[in-house]
Amino acid sequence: MQIHTPDWVKHAVFYQIFPDRFAKSTQPHKRLLNNAKWEDWDAFPTLQGYKGGDLWGVVEQLDYIQSLGINAIYFTPIFQSACNHRYHTHDYYQVDPILGGNEAFKELLDAAHQRNIKVVLDGVFNHASRGIFFFHDILENGPHSPWVDWFKIQGWPLAPYTGDAPANYESWAGIRSLPVFNHDNPEVREYIMEIAEYWIKFGIDGWRLDVPFEIKTPGFWQEFRQRVKAINPDAYIVGEVWTDSRQWLDGTQFDGVMNYLFTGPTIAFTAGDRVDLQQVEGRAYETYPPLFAAEYAEKIEELLKLYPWEIQLTQLNLLASHDTARLITIAGGDIASMELATLLLLTFPGAPSVYYGDEVGLPGALDPDCRRGFPLAANWNLEILETHKQLISLRHQYPALRIGNYQVIYAERTLYVFARILGNEELIIAVNVGNESVTANFDCIQLQHQPQTLLYGNCEIKWNDKNIDLNIPARSGCIFG
Repeated sequence: MQIHTPDWVKHAVFYQIFPDRFAKSTQPHKRLLNNAKWEDWDAFPTLQGYKGGDLWGVVEQLDYIQSLGINAIYFTPIFQSACNHRYHTHDYYQVDPILGGNEAFKELLDAAHQRNIKVVLDGVFNHASRGIFFFHDILENGPHSPWVDWFKIQGWPLAPYTGDAPANYESWAGIRSLPVFNHDNPEVREYIMEIAEYWIKFGIDGWRLDVPFEIKTPGFWQEFRQRVKAINPDAYIVGEVWTDSRQWLDGTQFDGVMNYLFTGPTIAFTAGDRVDLQQVEGRAYETYPPLFAAEYAEKIEELLKLYPWEIQLTQLNLLASHDTARLITIAGGDIASMELATLLLLTFPGAPSVYYGDEVGLPGALDPDCRRGFPLAANWNLEILETHKQLISLRHQYPALRIGNYQVIYAERTLYVFARILGNEELIIAVNVGNESVTANFDCIQLQHQPQTLLYGNCEIKWNDKNIDLNIPARSGCIFG
């Protein structure tokens, strides 16, 4: 079977936005609530509190987003909900009025597309909220509700708000506010398919699917793909799967997954023993123990063999998300760890994704701290920002960094060297995670040319036929082209 994935994703650099925390419109007349009891923007975020970010604010920040070199945005949920993260969906057809409603989203979508920025939405289709109409009707009418078979009811009465009695319905992770849909019900299945179609017709460029592995109904995701792609063959379908994802990446379901199999080893290699174990405890990606270069190379080469190349090029690669602590905090504030990991991210096959604020060094421990308000410019780390801008620019400039072959050249102790090759375009990327400078000599028979123009970093390279002498400072990386 020939696998087809959207070409634009192979050339995309994503920016993940948590809408409540990225930007608040400077035009109060556009906001639904101006005198609400928002949390202070710079205060420690809480599980329940809102900070009042909205989509009008994102529109006003598109110049900034574009200045980074970003050409795709992934939004965590934007639909109406009674929760700041909006994974508790009340109405899948209404953008949350607090965010500006459908009107603000349409303006944002048009403005983004005018700048050639794609927009991907978060689809939470495994579960809804106890506030969604269909479940609320069951709470009102019990077994007489026409929608009683839309959810997995186990007995009566239902107890959606108290732990004193059995819930009597299936909910995601046992959280009573998140009743799970009955996907075996054809009406539920059709309802979700029509939602997916509606927003693709509205103009979005794809779906990120929340916990799609929870939906076990045979053929569900195959039908989802067929119906979405029938409207827009270039729509991106990416699943939130943290582990080996071969069963979903066979060409009939998803175009890619959130590639935590890249995230974990990359943090373990670049941050090493700086990793704060409290910030990764219980997470489904392996960021510890530290990896030396040879071990990192082995994991990366295993990952690159796991899926077809067409799928590798449309994976969503990331260093952090709303579900993890931020890398700068995981690494104990070590800027070099952040910059080395970013170098590896932006030179890896697949679409890199930058979590809002990471590019300016925004810290954040586990949820809810990883969902802070985007900082004022006075609090930006300009060194980290410049690193992101340089590397994103180079990725756009050199197709080999996006779709070229990936070949490990040298991996010993703290030094990891690889090449990205596309026809006559050949680049060498070197990373030294150690605390001392490294001088290495090794053969490079994989390359036809001799890249020696320093495009990024502060290293020295000398060629002797197919042999390289490389000198690279401690805790640094470089790119030669």
